[in-house]
Amino acid sequence: MRPQKTLDEDVLAGLTEVFQSKGYEAASLQDLARATGLKKASLYHRFPGGKKQMAEAVLGHLAEWVEEHVFRVLHHTAESPQIRLQKAIDQIKVLYDNGKNTCIFRALSMETGINLFRLQIEKGMNEWLKAFEAIGEELKLDSKTAKDYAYQSMIDIQGSLILTSTLDDPEIFEDALKRITNRYLNDNRQEMQ
Repeated sequence: MRPQKTLDEDVLAGLTEVFQSKGYEAASLQDLARATGLKKASLYHRFPGGKKQMAEAVLGHLAEWVEEHVFRVLHHTAESPQIRLQKAIDQIKVLYDNGKNTCIFRALSMETGINLFRLQIEKGMNEWLKAFEAIGEELKLDSKTAKDYAYQSMIDIQGSLILTSTLDDPEIFEDALKRITNRYLNDNRQEMQ
């Protein structure tokens, strides 16, 4: 019998928390079992590929979440690009719990993780860049500027997460998201004048 979806969500949330806080290398099976509320044997039964399969499940789960809550919002053409950008930024706040959560790409790109998950991380980053570049073009930015803004947006998000965590200051993350919004929308207003 298939486990309940809520249980699956709880297991993935526990795995995510461990990988975000410890990275791939330092996450022990004991840490992962404790965070999910499962015994080690149950965890291996669910993930016979071990820790690597657990991390892949986390990457897949978060990719689905981002696709639904960030990328679809950015691509939902029934609303203006300005509204879509703000809604996507609001969802990014949720994803990173206002800057409290480490980016899973960063957590899994350390030490052994980068060799194991390089393709998934690269694919995920490229999807983020494409989505932000597309919203920039919809806001009437030229292609080069839209691409530059997409890269700068990712740098702002990732850099602010590191600083927020290191300095224990959630305003850093909040300010970075405001800068992203202002960069896109202020340039758009100048273009319209």
